[in-house]
This record gives sequence, C-alpha cells and structure tokens, in this order.
Amino acid sequence: MATVLRSLCFLIILRVSNIPLAFSQDENQFIYHGFNQANLHLGGIAEIHPNGLLQLTNLSKQQVGSAFHRFPLNFNTTSSLSFSTAFVFAMSNNGLDGNRILAIELDSVKNPEFEDIDDNHVGVDVNGLKSNQSAPATYFSDKEGRNISLELISGNPMQLWIDYDEAEKLVNVTLAPARMSKPNRPLLSTPVDLSQIILGPMYVGFTSATGTLVSYHYILGWSFNRSGQAQSFDVSSLPRLPLRMERKEKPGVMTIISLIAAAVMLVTLIGAAYIIRRKKYEEIREDWEMEYGPHRFSYKNLYKATKGFKDEQLLGAGGFGKVYRGVISSSNLQIAVKKVSHDSKQGMKEFVAEIISLGRLRHRNLVQLLGYCRRRGELLLVYDYMPNGSLDKFLYSNGRPSLDWLTRFRIIRGVASGLLYLHEEWEQVVLHRDIKASNVLLDTELLNLGIEI
Repeated sequence: MATVLRSLCFLIILRVSNIPLAFSQDENQFIYHGFNQANLHLGGIAEIHPNGLLQLTNLSKQQVGSAFHRFPLNFNTTSSLSFSTAFVFAMSNNGLDGNRILAIELDSVKNPEFEDIDDNHVGVDVNGLKSNQSAPATYFSDKEGRNISLELISGNPMQLWIDYDEAEKLVNVTLAPARMSKPNRPLLSTPVDLSQIILGPMYVGFTSATGTLVSYHYILGWSFNRSGQAQSFDVSSLPRLPLRMERKEKPGVMTIISLIAAAVMLVTLIGAAYIIRRKKYEEIREDWEMEYGPHRFSYKNLYKATKGFKDEQLLGAGGFGKVYRGVISSSNLQIAVKKVSHDSKQGMKEFVAEIISLGRLRHRNLVQLLGYCRRRGELLLVYDYMPNGSLDKFLYSNGRPSLDWLTRFRIIRGVASGLLYLHEEWEQVVLHRDIKASNVLLDTELLNLGIEI
C-alpha cells in the first residue's frame, strides 16, 4: 500500500549541515510576537506575511517549508542541555472534508506504517518517523479536573510548550488553546537523553511539508529560553491569521478560517552544549591502562559520589592533596577520594602501576586502596572510607572523648602490625615514610592505619 504523504511538524534533534554556520551572536533567550524583525533563515516555500505571520506551507503539493533561528546557540562552561520553548500555531486544510494533514509531532492522519495511535495526536519522535511516545491531542483543565480534547486541524490557534530537563533527562510536552495559560499537567513526559543525540552546532526552528494532501501551517509567535522558562506571550500582540472563505460541498455554507499552524515541534538543539558537557567529565585514557580496567573509576561517578567535590564533602587536606567523602550510588559504598597532583619526573604509566600494585595490599590494619581515576593533570585515588577520621582529632580535639590507655595500646599495636606487613610480610618492601597521627585513620573499632601514597 502506498504511503500517504504527510505534512510534517516535528521536534528533531539533528545536526544541521545545509544551513551556513554563523557564530556572530549568542542569545540565551528570545521571544517573537510575529516575525518581521526575527533572525530567521527561511527555506522552501516558507514566507513571512506583512503583518509578521510566518507561513510554512500552502496548498501546493509536494513542497517543503522551514524556518530556523539564524544563529546557533553557543554555551559557556556552565551551560546544560536543558531548555524551554513555546510557540503559537494554527493549521487548517483547504476546506474539503477528505483533506487532512499529517505531522510527526502534531499528527492528523493515522498511518499504520508509522504505528500512529489515531488521526489526532501529539508525539515525540527521536531520529525517526515513529513516535517514541504519543497521546491524543488534549489539554488538562484544572477547573474540570480532566483532559479536554482538541482538534488539531480545527484552524483554531493553539499553543505548545516543550521543556527539557537535563538532570531528569525528560521532555515535557504541553498543549492548550492559545489564550489559555499553561496547564499544570503536561500531555507527554518522555524520557530522552539528548547527550546521546546532540552531535555538534545546532539550530532551533520549524519544518513542514505537503504531500498529496495539502494544508496551511502558520506560526504566530515563538519563545525560547535555554536558562529557564520560556517567556509568556501577549496574545493580543500576535499577528492575525488570514481569513480564507472556501465553499464546501454543501452550497451556502462558509468554510473554516484557514489558520492554524504548522506546528512543528521544534528542531532543537543546542549544539555546543554537548561538547561542553563532555569536557566536564573528560578523562585521560591510554592503551596501557586496559590491564588496569577493573581498578579504574570513571570521573563522572566520582564527581556525582562527592556531590561535585563540594567543600561540605571535604574530609581534610595535606601535602598530597585534598580528601573528599563520597557515596557510590549504584552500590551505596562509602569511599574517600584523594585528589593528587602528579608533578614528579616519574612517568604516569609507572606511577599508576605502583598504585595498582599497592592496591593489592590486604591487611586488616591498612586502609584499602580501591582504585584510581585520571583527569587532565590530576590523579584521583579511591579508598575505603574510615568513619572515625584520623587519630590526631581524637588526641588534640576538645570535642572528642579522650582515649583510654587500652584503646591507645590497641591503636599502637595495629600501627605496628600494619608496618610489619609492609616491611617484611608482603611480596615487596614498602616504606611508608610518613607515620604520624593525622595519617592513622580509625574505623568503627578504632584500629586501622591509613597509608599516604
């Protein structure tokens, strides 16, 4: 069976290569009540009316119209992939009962080939024509406490909100009549990880097409913000839709206003953001490290475990670097992470080899070295967490209870036992060379010795 050609109004996450790159502007947000002064790149049959109305398609068959924000949205080191956008659209057919439009996001044709749920729905598509998630076109009424249906092809202006939360990796899509405020409940909440999709400089905008079935697609206003909620529209300032009087099959009956909008779900992207986000967790990996794979932690996991190495997680600092407390969420394992600056003349490969070798030490009076991570000029060492801290805090802090002589003797014996293991009982001789109270770390039994590497 031949595929019904459709008008497309969809959100795409796509690297744009056929639009000339321009990096002369960097806008965190914008709002257009009409598009006469808008920084748009128009393609295909798209045009802007004298009153500022953006028209993407008309009654021509097999045509494409698009409108993209002219400048890609660049980000600084604090940027994320989160964004919020809203637009007012209208879409209508040419007045014939048998004519319908199909869009990826705002879809008025049920096409079995793309597994559409019905002929009047909203869908979220990622890298394809099949929707990851879709729902009938409705909006939630707080007053009535239920969803109320909307007919996408009615020609009445409607507003669509799209919000992406990078932390939750969730796209929320909300639909409502144009003059209504944003409903409290979204129509769709779809899990999407944009970091797996964003590949480079990206543009935001709209695209639409006609096939054997034709329709008008209009955009009345557009608001976008990558650092907060998109600004609300002043509906009275939006351009008016053209009135198109066309006869239906019944004489004397005036056809509908050919409004509505084309509503594309946004060709979004925030291109540079992906690169910036990758650099945030960037690590150094070399071929020789393959043999140490089980002992290497990812920087991303350590960053999250220590809550971004915040001061509130700081356990202490010394000549070798700062030590942070952390919790690996996947296993609920408590760890201590030491950030070490490696500035010796010894090669990094040999240095890591020694660390991994020390990681094989097994003694009840030695703090276990679990592994390491390398990032730029830093080396991060991961240890078991000692909940009672260091011995010096018990000896010299007024806030801690004093240690009785039996406990002190047990600690001294534990230190001696650990040193004996290092000096004589392990396969290699290891000299600690920095035994002091601040390097004796105490577990719940007040016994263990911590090693500085």
